[in-house]
Amino acid sequence: MTRGRVVVIGGGVSGVAAALRCCDAGFDVTVLESRPRLGGAAYSFRRGEMTVDTGQHVFLRCYSSYAALLRRLGVLGGVHVQPRFHVPVVAPGGRGWLLRRGRLPAPAHLLPALLNHRALTWRQRWAALRTALALRHLDPDDPSLESISFGEWLRDRQEPERTVQVLWGMLIVAALNAEPWQVSLAMAVKVFRTGVLDTTTGGDIGIPQLPLGDLHDLPARRALSAAGATIRLRTKALAVRQVENGLRVTADEHGEADHDETELDADAVVVAVPHTAATKLLGDLDLPEPSSWARLSSTPIVNVHVHYDRPVTDLELAAAIDSPVQWVFDRTTAAGVDQGQYLVVSLSAAHDHLAMRTKELRDRFLPALRELFPRAHRAAVLDFFVTREPAATFLPEPGIRASRPGAQTGVPGLVLAGAWTDTGWPDTLEGAVSSGDRAAEVVDLATSIDHRVAWR
Repeated sequence: MTRGRVVVIGGGVSGVAAALRCCDAGFDVTVLESRPRLGGAAYSFRRGEMTVDTGQHVFLRCYSSYAALLRRLGVLGGVHVQPRFHVPVVAPGGRGWLLRRGRLPAPAHLLPALLNHRALTWRQRWAALRTALALRHLDPDDPSLESISFGEWLRDRQEPERTVQVLWGMLIVAALNAEPWQVSLAMAVKVFRTGVLDTTTGGDIGIPQLPLGDLHDLPARRALSAAGATIRLRTKALAVRQVENGLRVTADEHGEADHDETELDADAVVVAVPHTAATKLLGDLDLPEPSSWARLSSTPIVNVHVHYDRPVTDLELAAAIDSPVQWVFDRTTAAGVDQGQYLVVSLSAAHDHLAMRTKELRDRFLPALRELFPRAHRAAVLDFFVTREPAATFLPEPGIRASRPGAQTGVPGLVLAGAWTDTGWPDTLEGAVSSGDRAAEVVDLATSIDHRVAWR
């Protein structure tokens, strides 16, 4: 006998996490996913003989919830976590150096990285160290930090523009998909404290050695099936309504020849889709919150893919300065490429690149890569293509936390999940998984005590 019926709408990592936890708690779980696969935005596709990821999703050692999900899916071994944080920095002319943490207790472990940042003068390096210490003494839950941007705070500290560009900006754009003056100080503090300031090992980078589809799709299907969940792919949820004994989900089964609509009754529904989709789904319910969700704006990521006929760098990943390139990843092995080298340039906060044609991007980034990696001058380009994510993440701008709802709603049985909800994290894999875990906890707790009281 089950504890009740739970429908999870959305098969991204937040929905998968919520569904697995609900199965563990003894619920009868059905997962609805409109796509023909699980994994949400973190997926792969085929291009010829190559397996291409939609984006370059790395994670940090402090991403404990995401690591636990990968372990549950049996694929944690498919991710390589650096034994010690290190980021090669490359610059035009083939110049480069290594930013690497030390072994001293936090925050002294950052001394080698900051003091070896050759793009900064010694005076700028010591000033950056003082700024890092100041960040460590700020509380990301302090409401006053929500009202100003990280860029404003750096300006008030009189951080030089060069330091903002090649240090703070380089890190914050990659972490939050936005420029320093676009993000709240609270969110920047969360990133820096949790990732690199509070612990020695939290910022060590995890890099997938498998395509994202091999990490998230098939393993999630196997784990959910083993846990007893029902998975309905190509099934788009259209609406959620209250009925006498709970909630009812209306869905369109695209896999059916006649495209019949179906209805599923549930004691609880976990809505684990982006906020724009959630707003449409919940339009029939008396919820005041969706009007505030509209404040969550999005910001894009563009990925430039280049397949060379020979290796042009020995680096697995690198950050670039004084270049249109931001971060570059070697995905040769993960993509199954047998000949040459396959690099991906990841461009966050890519508003200027989103509308550019592929030829324009080719004309801009092939010369830039040759400037960074001189061996590329002798290499032929076998393939060049671009993938675009116009709404890759929400924009963590000042004041936005008030628009991020918690898991529990005012409707009995209705629970929210997704990286856009108020997880305390930015729009990351860790935020997505932790939101799914939290949603399952809400369902479990509400069913463990008096049902009529729990959902209020």
